Amino acid sequence: MGALVTRELPNGFSKGWALPCAMAGCFCCCRKCPSFLSEEDRAAVLADKEIKKILREQKKRDRREVKLLLLGPGESGKSTFIKQMRIIHGVGYSEEDCKAFTKLVYQNIFAAMQAMIGAMETLQIPYARPENVHHAQLVMGVDAYKVVRLGEPYASAIGELWRDAGIRTCYERRREYHLLDSAFYFLSNLERIVEDAYIPTAQDVLRSRRPTTGINEYCFSVKKVTLRIVDVGGQKSERKKWIHCFENVIALIYLASLSEYDQRLEENSQENRMKESLALFRTVLELPWFRNASVILFLNKTDILEDKIAHSDLANCFPAFPGPKQDAEAAKHFILEMYTQRYKQCSSGHGPSQTFKTRCLYHHFTCATDTQNIRKVLKDVRDVVLASYLDDINLL
Repeated sequence: MGALVTRELPNGFSKGWALPCAMAGCFCCCRKCPSFLSEEDRAAVLADKEIKKILREQKKRDRREVKLLLLGPGESGKSTFIKQMRIIHGVGYSEEDCKAFTKLVYQNIFAAMQAMIGAMETLQIPYARPENVHHAQLVMGVDAYKVVRLGEPYASAIGELWRDAGIRTCYERRREYHLLDSAFYFLSNLERIVEDAYIPTAQDVLRSRRPTTGINEYCFSVKKVTLRIVDVGGQKSERKKWIHCFENVIALIYLASLSEYDQRLEENSQENRMKESLALFRTVLELPWFRNASVILFLNKTDILEDKIAHSDLANCFPAFPGPKQDAEAAKHFILEMYTQRYKQCSSGHGPSQTFKTRCLYHHFTCATDTQNIRKVLKDVRDVVLASYLDDINLL
């Protein structure tokens, strides 16, 4: 028994009644006190407490999981961005992981050379060396997407074709047909890649290309916060699947290529790729799911733009570009302004988007194959966007 207490008690009890002090004051709520409950009721109370504790812990974990949606047209660099996230914030790529990309690298090389061979005929460009007509026929006889190795006679044939002046002329006119961005990189490294002991490097992995299909989710831990990035296919045929991913998104990452200003869609050769990307950006911004989501715009492929702008005038495709001609910085900021205007039109407080007042637009110029560049950009995103979110939910 505990210490005695004396107090006014309910009818039927006298002063000085001995009670454990833990019981003092329990008479008005005795039905809730475990000492007055049956074994079954006590078990139910304990179970209820345990469930509430689990729910509180789950809610806290959920609030530390941040959902980001990764969107953009096909070939804007979304998959490369995910690979960089794995290198910077994930487990990276072991030697065994890199080996798994070997076939894809071979397939990319075949696909790139076949695209140029096909364009040689379309653009009526002759081969500088007549024997390369036979090499072209040999390469075209292969199903690029079933290639598992790159041996003879194909390795030599592709090497001879890449050294042909006609193929190089065709490569310089690549804006007139569809060609992988990584074509020059892989073909310039052909001698290394065809070696028997070849294992793809991290850069090979980053530059390898396989179209994203379906919906893919990736989780990365960043400063005790779990980033759940949802990556969806960028081709038009994949976009109908996006709508299932829109709930509970705190930030939208939109990737757009800076270098596609003079290119046409692979799915529709009459449609300019940058104009289509601008239209898609506006469409996404007008969706009600993103009224409070931060918008992170990655204007990607700065390296390709800097090379291309020297010989392909932006004003030919976008007459409003004031110049200077061949100026990569001027081109970057002109393209940024086109995207910014779409954002402002969707966030001005007029029309169907009038409720979109709380979100912010952050932009970064990126080269998705440059790990140091992406590392810096991700730090900026973490410091600004994630810090703001965690502050809002009182987790900082």
